[in-house]
Amino acid sequence: MAVVAGLAEGTWAIDPSHSEVGFTVRHLMVSKVRGTLAGVAGTITVSDAEVAVAATVDAASINTRDENRDGHIKSADFFDVENHPTWTFASTGFQAKGNDIKLTGDLTLRGVTKSVELDVEFVGVNTDPWGNTKAGFEAKGEINRKDFGVEWNAPLETGGVLVGEKVNIELNIQAALQK
Repeated sequence: MAVVAGLAEGTWAIDPSHSEVGFTVRHLMVSKVRGTLAGVAGTITVSDAEVAVAATVDAASINTRDENRDGHIKSADFFDVENHPTWTFASTGFQAKGNDIKLTGDLTLRGVTKSVELDVEFVGVNTDPWGNTKAGFEAKGEINRKDFGVEWNAPLETGGVLVGEKVNIELNIQAALQK
């Protein structure tokens, strides 16, 4: 029996068409900017003893609904997409309690790798109209962008800075059981 109740053992491929990485960061110290990255791919391997996740994200797929801002975020000031086109995540451990999972792993952004913890909810499994078994997951976590070498900022006349250090991450993942 798989370590997560209701999730079949085997390899699950992350479906880029139905998966998304989202983020939120404080702007001007008074509001938040939200963005998404659509280029996510990878695998979730489930056995009777563990869950292993390996994923990549296309850093150039960043979208904050503002082309100028997106261009700046892709530049060397932030994620330096030209030199670091992908982000990676490789799980290093997990704890499952029912449908709730604490997943730890190594996140690499801009060439810097740090351990992160994600709170994951296993949403469930269903079969699509073509007979494919799909599973859904939602995850949340928080990183400090400076830990990954993303240092750029601008001071405000009234105190504070233009861009917050704390970045909230939200993932919505759909994966297909490989036959």
